[in-house]
Amino acid sequence: MAWAKATTLPDLLDIEELDRNLYRGTNEAYPDERPRLFGGQVLAQALRAAAYTVPDGRPPHSCHGYFLRPGRGDRPVILRVERDRDGRSFSARHVVALQDGDEIFTVSASFHHPEDGGELGPAMPEDVPPPDSPENEDAQYHRVLDVRILPGHGPAPGTVGAPSRVWARSPVPLGDDPIVHACALAYMSDIGSGFVNVSVPRLPKGGPSLDHALWFHHQIRLDEWTLLDLWPVRAGGGCGLYLGTVHAGNGQLGAFLAQESLLRPETG
Repeated sequence: MAWAKATTLPDLLDIEELDRNLYRGTNEAYPDERPRLFGGQVLAQALRAAAYTVPDGRPPHSCHGYFLRPGRGDRPVILRVERDRDGRSFSARHVVALQDGDEIFTVSASFHHPEDGGELGPAMPEDVPPPDSPENEDAQYHRVLDVRILPGHGPAPGTVGAPSRVWARSPVPLGDDPIVHACALAYMSDIGSGFVNVSVPRLPKGGPSLDHALWFHHQIRLDEWTLLDLWPVRAGGGCGLYLGTVHAGNGQLGAFLAQESLLRPETG
């Protein structure tokens, strides 16, 4: 279909400028296999659209998005950017993603000129099998990423279940633009579920994304192996919250994330 032709991350992030503050994205080329858009695609494209309107030298600092309606693979995604504020070191943007005139996703994003200062953050998990380890499972469900699922581990300290860990990377080069790599990280951050290794009666292993928050730290390359580490925090009332980190292969912290998913038990 005309709006479902992207087969790589660079294709997905190469959005078209229609007018000032107005952009159009291309969908992944698999509408028959997955008629609904992957939420990470819409998040990444919305962040890319926002970045086009920000002064040079201000990479993404954080974003918080809400998934409002399922996206359709046979319709283009229109991205409308609102320029909330440009300060001396921060820029704030609000992006609305639309299909057929309906809002399917909204995100508020902050961009920040990097500054020096002390650092504190979670370390990369220890004893993680490398991406090419034979015990990792080769996942085929994300066509624009290479994904290796790590075997289950014990519960992380202070959590209610075992973490879910995957290695992921773009199989094609992404160039050297840090904005592109940040948007690719946003795409990758929505794969998997923090509840995969949780066994609780009437609690699904995963479900549709409701809202998603990201805090970017160091700029890392997404065409090299990166580790996504997710752990469950709380579930109830048909919803579940999990946290996570994204680390580069050398252990550098790329981002911290929080996501809430719809976890309604099956009926019937």
